[in-house]
Amino acid sequence: MLATLPEAAPPLTDPALVYEPKYDGIRAIVEVLPGKPVASARLWSRLGNEKTAQFPDIVDALGAWGRKLKGPVVLDGEVVALDEELRPAGFQRLQHRIHISVPGYNSKKHILAPEEQPAALIVFDLLRVGDDDLRSKTLAERRQRLEQLFKAHPSSSTLIGLTEQAVGDGRSLMARAQQEGWEGLLVKSARSVYRTGKRSPEWLKLKLQKQDEFVIGGWTAPKGTRVHFGALMLGTPTPAGPLKYAGDVGTGFSGAELDRLMALLARVETPTCPFEIAPKTPKGTPHWVRPVLVAQIRYTEITDEGRLRHPTYLGLRDDVAATVSASAAKGRYGETSPKLARNPASEGGPTVRAKGARGASTQKPLSKSDVDSLLTQLSDLEKARKNGLLKLPDGDTLEVTNLHKIFWPKIKKTKGDLLRHYARVASCILPVIDERPLVMKRLPNGVEGPSFYQHRAPEPVPPGVRIETLPVDDVPARLIGGSLKTLLYMAQLASISMDPFFSKVDSLDDADQVAIDLDPQPGTTFSQILDVARWVQEELDRVKVQGFPKTSGSEGLHIFIPLPPGTPYTAGMLFCQIIATMVAAKHPKVATVERTVRRRKDSTVYVDYLQNIQGKTLACAYSARASAFAGVSTPLTWKEVHGSPKPQDFTIDSIETRVKRVGDLWEAMRKHQGADLLGAIDKLRK
Repeated sequence: MLATLPEAAPPLTDPALVYEPKYDGIRAIVEVLPGKPVASARLWSRLGNEKTAQFPDIVDALGAWGRKLKGPVVLDGEVVALDEELRPAGFQRLQHRIHISVPGYNSKKHILAPEEQPAALIVFDLLRVGDDDLRSKTLAERRQRLEQLFKAHPSSSTLIGLTEQAVGDGRSLMARAQQEGWEGLLVKSARSVYRTGKRSPEWLKLKLQKQDEFVIGGWTAPKGTRVHFGALMLGTPTPAGPLKYAGDVGTGFSGAELDRLMALLARVETPTCPFEIAPKTPKGTPHWVRPVLVAQIRYTEITDEGRLRHPTYLGLRDDVAATVSASAAKGRYGETSPKLARNPASEGGPTVRAKGARGASTQKPLSKSDVDSLLTQLSDLEKARKNGLLKLPDGDTLEVTNLHKIFWPKIKKTKGDLLRHYARVASCILPVIDERPLVMKRLPNGVEGPSFYQHRAPEPVPPGVRIETLPVDDVPARLIGGSLKTLLYMAQLASISMDPFFSKVDSLDDADQVAIDLDPQPGTTFSQILDVARWVQEELDRVKVQGFPKTSGSEGLHIFIPLPPGTPYTAGMLFCQIIATMVAAKHPKVATVERTVRRRKDSTVYVDYLQNIQGKTLACAYSARASAFAGVSTPLTWKEVHGSPKPQDFTIDSIETRVKRVGDLWEAMRKHQGADLLGAIDKLRK
């Protein structure tokens, strides 16, 4: 949850408000998992970048603190640098503990060790304790639970602590802030719930020091004894174009910081000016950079012309997105949707395609000869155990590597088999993921190796692979489905399954489909899962809503329901909750909606409707899966569901033959006008 900068200062006395110090650090969501002899902990910044490796001292302290916890805990707080007296210091000290990355730059060479610059975690919110999600509770209730937690499990380390909080009267904190030079105060409504990912006026920033983040657009030549550059040219993003010039900053740089910055700037230099109006510079040719680096700047004021007065450089931020709309710089960065800021990290610009009708991909259909050519190239490279360039039907190329690597050990299927699967089903799966943000679950060592989820697009991506910066989250850029190159690129990255959003990039707040996920618990047979699927069908038929079943590609089943344009996520999820609850109530011995895993009985089916929360994903139709048998999430007819299919019948080996025999069963789902949820609710009332 993010705070808002108000137009007028909030009152310093108000019984409905609480007041906290505003720290100059890195916002962090922290997960602590209990364990012996120590717990484990992970930290993420507000952009979703994992910060665990940068702060091993804090992780160790959290591990010692959490060893007696009874269940997982999720905290919200601020990582701050400590001065020589172990008091919170400014961000400038902290920046050398974080990774600032651009292509080809080894940031790890420039990172200070914990003993060189200690840091601490100051906790101000509690989001989860065990299975209890506290985000719907008020701030006052969450604070009470947080204090109880730290009272029951006090920390012996100076690297973990609770923030101060004054209830109803912030005058004393304000006096200290002014005397000690704090950045300011946070003023929060005591009754505010935690609005994940939202910037809310229920939390306000009351700043004393004037400092903000600005995007670096270039640098000027050095003068005198200064090396590398004279000043950084700064700008702010504009809604409809490139950067608006905000002035130059030439102070605040140490010799080491000049070296580090120059290495970063050189990697993103470009001949194209990123400013809407090129600023006047001293003698010498200015150097422009792609607007991807964000600097923290302190200043005295901003003039009427929008220029910074007395700016001082404090450091670089990698927890703040350089969100720049490139619609006025499309010659360099490519076209962009008016709702989105295109990430310019992909050299040559992203793939641009016109939007088609609902569910209709504008990717040119692949001919049989196109597919045969791809299959032959992939097989030849794999047999030769060579890396190489795969020539795509449109003349573009994609580098592929390690095709001979075993991904499914039990059946000896390789990474090459995965790419050949997606080449064969491309005509079916591309319309399914078209215009949808994608989440990658990567398994670089195959299905029996470790896996990890990756939301942000790699840096850089190959030319022609589409990425977008979405206004609904803080991930710098996500991959967007729809092109063959993006599909095969994800498979090349060992993302075995394709997991798209339930919405498209031009309507991110609205779901155009929802799903009921039938998740088997230990001891459950596939026959029982089919029974639950039939019961879901009965409830949907009763309210005249059409469901579309498919295998999960593993041991479960998914039932998708198309929605009309403009349907809020909450409406779709509530409808699925009603259907799931009715099934569980009528068949309690087999079906359950119990959310806590340990409370679910063996040999039952969890009827999961919570996958429909905005930002969550499910493997899509025709996606390969990381099951031992190389399953494919395969559309079924209801007649098949009433028969006796087996998950093992639907694999990367069998899917091509099946599609030739039955056609693309998911086409009807994609082209459906959407369920009448209001009509369905009316029928339920009768």
